[in-house]
Amino acid sequence: METSKVTIRQQKIKKDFTKQKCIVLTVLVGIVLLMAIFAEYIVPYDPYAQDLSNALQPPGGAHLLGTDRYGRDMLSRVIMGGQTTIFSSLLLVVIIMVVGTLIGIICGYSGGKIDTVLMRISDIFLAFPGMVFAIAVAGVTGGGVINAVVALACISWPKFARIARSQVMTLKQSSFVAAARLSGSGTCKIIFKHMLPNIAGPILITGVLDIGTMMMEIAGLSFLGLGAVPPIAEWGSMMSNGRSMLQTSPWVILAPGFAIFITVMLFNLLGDTVRDVMDPRRNKK
Repeated sequence: METSKVTIRQQKIKKDFTKQKCIVLTVLVGIVLLMAIFAEYIVPYDPYAQDLSNALQPPGGAHLLGTDRYGRDMLSRVIMGGQTTIFSSLLLVVIIMVVGTLIGIICGYSGGKIDTVLMRISDIFLAFPGMVFAIAVAGVTGGGVINAVVALACISWPKFARIARSQVMTLKQSSFVAAARLSGSGTCKIIFKHMLPNIAGPILITGVLDIGTMMMEIAGLSFLGLGAVPPIAEWGSMMSNGRSMLQTSPWVILAPGFAIFITVMLFNLLGDTVRDVMDPRRNKK
């Protein structure tokens, strides 16, 4: 009896800690997003203004993170680069989440030839190494943030399609869906009113977990010259431009690299924590 009470108390403490951790991470991610939204108003200098007389100044004094080869303030460029990198990642996740979920719902609910054809197409995309395929698409479409988002969207939607398909195939046999059919509800009403709210949890959790991954891949394409086009401030492009100065002026590449590390870590931790909070097995304890 005593052991049972101790176990219950420990589970409650762990659950409360997870919720508090989720709140803290949400606040930190919110701060990062606000910095990206209002980047133009909080940068100490014009991130695109060149001053060759201050080129490659080390961190300190008027420039907390130093300057690059053109004398541009690194702190200002890192803040402005967050706007490009974070928002393009969020846009990419929204696109693949919406497209993949709709395809998965159609496959799971309709079945038959539609399901077979669309799932075989997803198998084809999954068979290719993701980043290699994205590089090929980005190489054909040309440089630019939008083209990088399109290239990554082409190979990233199958994950959401498979999650949505499996969830819908399970819900399709449930009693409340059968009751909705008997009440005269149409297909669209059944899908969007009864099924979509029940599969939204796993989809949203996967989306949050994917933000960090997509951020790394967008930065990777920009690093290879297939993403943001200079002089646009973007973390991957900034690292690419500064890689030749790693030994002489390491702050030029370390500043955007550290920004990527911190931001990706925050989004990944938030995704893991949200998953723990929404885990039905945890909630039953």
